[in-house]
Amino acid sequence: MEKLKALITEEQGQGMTEYGLVLGVIAVAVVGILITFRGEIEELFNEAVDAIDSRPTEESTPTN
Repeated sequence: MEKLKALITEEQGQGMTEYGLVLGVIAVAVVGILITFRGEIEELFNEAVDAIDSRPTEESTPTN
């Protein structure tokens, strides 16, 4: 019975468990934010790709 009480009251490893739980909550929050702003993020990347694609290349610039 003493060993069972010791297992219940032992606090070793509790800190790592708390850090793991906090990290899990942060991960879920980040995924939720990414899902919420998916359209805006996609639009931002598409604008960047369009800006890169519309940039003049060396072949299209006139040379003297």
